Amino acid sequence: MGLLDKIQSLIGKKKTEEGDSGAAAVPKSKQTKGSNSLDVEARFERMRSAVSGTMSNFITARDRQYNRVVGLKLCDAEKVATFEARFKGLKKPIEGAIAVQMQHPNVVETYEYGTTKQGQPYLVMEYVDGPGLLQVIQTRKEETLAGKRLSLIRQMAEGMKYVHEKGFIHRDICPRNFICSSDMDRIKLIDFGLTVPALPPYMQPGNRTGTPLYMAPEIVRRRQTDQRVDVFAFGVSIYTLCAFEFPWPVNDTTGKAALQHDTHPPIPILQFRPDLNPVLATAIMRCISPNVQDRMPSMEAFLRQIKGVRSELKSPA
Repeated sequence: MGLLDKIQSLIGKKKTEEGDSGAAAVPKSKQTKGSNSLDVEARFERMRSAVSGTMSNFITARDRQYNRVVGLKLCDAEKVATFEARFKGLKKPIEGAIAVQMQHPNVVETYEYGTTKQGQPYLVMEYVDGPGLLQVIQTRKEETLAGKRLSLIRQMAEGMKYVHEKGFIHRDICPRNFICSSDMDRIKLIDFGLTVPALPPYMQPGNRTGTPLYMAPEIVRRRQTDQRVDVFAFGVSIYTLCAFEFPWPVNDTTGKAALQHDTHPPIPILQFRPDLNPVLATAIMRCISPNVQDRMPSMEAFLRQIKGVRSELKSPA
């Protein structure tokens, strides 16, 4: 289970009403660059135990300064520095600088970023009371998703389309990086820790970052990349959302798992879900084409292809 799926909620949008008369009002304009010496304990009241990941800890907390519940991300300074060193000389924006640019209903809002007194990079994000998409998929409860999938898929695509239009490649699209509302009506993309600008210097072969089960073959094969690596990962993600299965046998979750993405043809999704709308099924399979030239070219193209789809299920004969 992924980091964000170990807890039922972490980041999304839930703004609390003013409670304390002495609490500071939430600013109308978003604060972006925060403190370079944040005192975490003084400003935040921890509401849940920290959840540890590879490069960061996530905490659900109350921000005393603005009297609101937030998601607080505390990064491992050494690991972040190691990742950023790959792009030395390219003036790559750090995660916080990328995240605060995102203003879209299907992308988590980042209020502020900076550095703690201990030298840790931090981000303060909105909070949503709902499960991670990976958690939803792993429970395999059809009743939770019935009638919801098509809307969720469109929202995921809209959020990704926005990120791409802002000029970035997310590089880690997978179910654990989407958070749902508790009623499963809304979904948001999160985590820009591996995100890079969609510019030639950042798309050269060799940057093998991402989650192997969702990784496009051109990444693991060390070929040129572009935003279509996100399209591929999106395709695998929504395949699992619809089928509760992967397009390939899962025998490994390391980098070796991605090697079969261009050596074995993906299993047609209709084998698992013969009741799926054929237009949607075709669009999903096109997203996971191992050949970049045959793949869905963009999130906008995906949204166009499913524009006329009214139900995730095929029409009765």
